[in-house]
Amino acid sequence: MGYVVTIAIIIAIALVVFALARGLVAFANMKPNEVDENGVPKSLGVQNKMMFARVKWQAIAVVLLALLMIIANAG
Repeated sequence: MGYVVTIAIIIAIALVVFALARGLVAFANMKPNEVDENGVPKSLGVQNKMMFARVKWQAIAVVLLALLMIIANAG
């Protein structure tokens, strides 16, 4: 069971790094002239989406780490 949780933690951390990198790329390529129907820059929407994805994957990784600690203490 511990191996499965460890692999899930590694995957979650990889997804955190991916979301962070994609958000930084969107920030670096921000073009204020490209706006959506609400007048918000399109890259800002990508930045916000990636920020929430990063926070979600970080929370999942923390929960998995806590689960791994519980499994380690039980054994």
